[in-house]
Order: sequence, then C-alpha cells, then structure tokens
Amino acid sequence: MTAYSILTPFVPFRPEPLLPYAALTQWSDAHRLWQGQSLLNDPFHDFLHAAAAGFRVPTGTGVTLMPLRHPQQAAVQAQSLAVASGHPVVAGFGPGAMSFQKSMLGAPYGSQLGAVREYVAIMRALLEKGEADHAGTYFTCHSELPAVPRPPVEIGLGVLRPRMARLAGEIADVAITWLTPAPYVRDVVLPALRAGAEAAGRPVPRVVAIVPLALAKPDRDAVELAGVSNTGHTMLPHYADMLGRAGIETSRTDPRGNAEALVAGGAFLYGGERELVARLREYEEAGADEIVLNVTGVHMRYGQQASLGELETLLGAVAR
Repeated sequence: MTAYSILTPFVPFRPEPLLPYAALTQWSDAHRLWQGQSLLNDPFHDFLHAAAAGFRVPTGTGVTLMPLRHPQQAAVQAQSLAVASGHPVVAGFGPGAMSFQKSMLGAPYGSQLGAVREYVAIMRALLEKGEADHAGTYFTCHSELPAVPRPPVEIGLGVLRPRMARLAGEIADVAITWLTPAPYVRDVVLPALRAGAEAAGRPVPRVVAIVPLALAKPDRDAVELAGVSNTGHTMLPHYADMLGRAGIETSRTDPRGNAEALVAGGAFLYGGERELVARLREYEEAGADEIVLNVTGVHMRYGQQASLGELETLLGAVAR
C-alpha cells in the first residue's frame, strides 16, 4: 500500500516553525516528514530539534546536496538522527546542479554518476559495516563509525533522468523524484530502476514521489502557485531536461510560461479534493511506494495556517 507523507513547505529560519508540521506528522496518518535542501538551514539539525521537543517521527531529506558535506559526515548525521528520533531515516542525497558544484568545489564533478557511486559506497560501508576504506577519484575515507542500536537508515538518491535512475537501482535503497509527472515515473524512472536492480542482483529501491499540488479555490490561481513553488527548479538545466523528456517544455526566460506548462503537463497538480485524489492515485498506479504532499506554493502565498489546513485536508482525503 502506498504511504502518504508531507514536505515541510518552507525553509525554516529557526527550527521552531517546523514543529507544527512534525506534530501533524505525529498525530495524523502521515508516514514521514520530509525537508528539501536549502543554504539557510540544515534539515538534520531541524529534525533533531523536533525530536528534542517531543515530536519524534520518521524523517527524510529530499534531497541533501553532496558538495555540502563529506559522506562520512553524512553517515554520522543520518545515524545521529535515527538514534535521537527513534524512527527510521531516509538520507536522500544528490550531486545538485553543475553550477552549484562549481561554486562549492571549484569545478563540477568529472562524472556525476561516478561521484554519486563513491558517495553512496562510503556511506553504506560506514552505516552497515562500521568502517570505510575507500580511496576514489572524488572521495576518500579511511574511517570508522561505531555501530549503535538504532532504527534503519536508508540511503536515497534524487532521481530525475534514466541514467541516475539506473544507478539508483544498482546502489540505493530509495529513489526520490521531484516534479516528475506520474506517466514519467511509470515509463522512465521505474524501468531504469528495475534494470539497474536486476543488473546488480538486488531488490528494486522504493520510489518516493514528491508531488507539488494545491486545492482549487475561488481566490487561487493555479499558475501563480505553480510558479511560486517551482520556478527555481524549471530554470535548472537538469530539471529542464527531465521535464522536456516528460513532454513539458520550459524556458530560462519565461517563468510564467514554465508554470503554465507544469500545470498543463501534470507536474503540478491543481483541482478539487476528488480530482487531486484521482491524480495522486495515478502516482500509486505508476509504482510510487510513498507520495509526499508538497504544498509549498500555498504556504508561500497564504501562510502557515493555510498550508497546515491543506495538508490535513489532503491527508484525510487520500485516507478515505
């Protein structure tokens, strides 16, 4: 059965505003609380704050950018969060845009897939064997991570395109998609994941689809909400390429046109309760094991009360 989770729909300046969303996760049928990456806060720290405040829930990062931390530190943070929260953690990572890699590292990774493969290899060795002995092209780690009693830590990869999906099938526990229409998950992501898993002789990773959406209301503009929450992504080359493969054409010079294309192409869902539930069921049928409700547009336009109410309504609707 497909699980439904929620994404924190903003970047917390302080960790306290995260607490109502952690509380909603704890007190509702939500499966997990997710955060995306930002340069303002650290999601592992925010989740630890929520656990210390009494809101101990399963968590996930979707996705943290590799250039910001060494894989040894990533493993330590993921394990620390699992211990403190007492719940499973999905530690999702990705290389980020090549422009971001250059800004952090001086140059992009020579091989995106090669860097990801090394990163995951070190994390897995530390989390599962307690030590890593790796000297690679992109990362070196000769270190130990003492085993402690804890819930599971799953290693996730951000997946947009077929080659990364195939790699995720080979090495990841979870494949995390963002802004991917349901037919793209079914026709592109899943086949590549299965091919990678079959080649590696391992189970197919779970698929987590982070889906931006909003309920239709008289005072709302679907295109505005899609633009507020996703314009930055549509301007990045790897997202533009993925969207193009999904039949959604975008431009670096036309933000509103991009938002219109997201709505028309099913990358941003908008409609009444019944319509949204039906559209979310398409992700279930496409093979998503977990669907993350992303109401960032609603939060940015209407605030916390509106986004919490929207999430509560949507969680109730999909549970019926």
